[in-house]
Amino acid sequence: MRMPVLFVGHGNPMNAIERNEFHLGWAAIAKRVPRPRAILCVSAHWETRGAHATAAAAPDTIHDFYGFPQALFDVRYPAPGDPALAARVAALVTSERVGLDPGRGLDHGAWSVLIAMYPAADVPVVQLSMDTRLPGTHHYALARQLEPLRDEGVLVLGSGNIVHNLRLFNFRDPAPLDWALSADAELRGHIAAGRHEELAGYPARPESRLPVPTPEHYLPLLYAIALQQAGETAEFFNVRVPGSISMTSLLIGGPGKA
Repeated sequence: MRMPVLFVGHGNPMNAIERNEFHLGWAAIAKRVPRPRAILCVSAHWETRGAHATAAAAPDTIHDFYGFPQALFDVRYPAPGDPALAARVAALVTSERVGLDPGRGLDHGAWSVLIAMYPAADVPVVQLSMDTRLPGTHHYALARQLEPLRDEGVLVLGSGNIVHNLRLFNFRDPAPLDWALSADAELRGHIAAGRHEELAGYPARPESRLPVPTPEHYLPLLYAIALQQAGETAEFFNVRVPGSISMTSLLIGGPGKA
């Protein structure tokens, strides 16, 4: 069975423990896709020189944020790792060497979403890092090499935000900003039309400076769309823009709605 592919806008880490519309949206989408034998997550929150994959058998839960309630720091997501999958990823990527990191745990870009999708933490998880110094076209080409995983029971999950300008986010007033709404709509249009070249080049374009001032939250999108096959559509969910951050998420190659 060919697995679908997901990109999720993860946004505020508090979404992990608040049963809000985003948390419930992630839980609902997990019920619609086949249960994976493992998950490969590309998160905005693991940036490295070169690409690396987590190779721990029991990865720790990383709390890579500050200023949040203690309840969020108390969260543990004890999903097993999958060193064999990490090695498989390294073998599939022939364009560069993928390092194996046995000490790296799961950051909140992964566990804050997966705790809603698979609360029992019983699906093995591997993370793949990004070298954000490199252009979107590089990441798209790297991701294309991971396509065989879809036929091996692996759910590839990109976790970031297609619009993410935290500097301009007003925590007291999350009303959507006009430019963020426009950028979100433009990018959804490119995704729906399958304009992959446009999407891969977007972070380098002048119009991206406001919605994508730094690339780390945008690039995980490319790891999802790169695996889209001919005839597969992208279904959007959690389409909301709080302030200057888009929560837009998409399912590629999934079953139709019930």
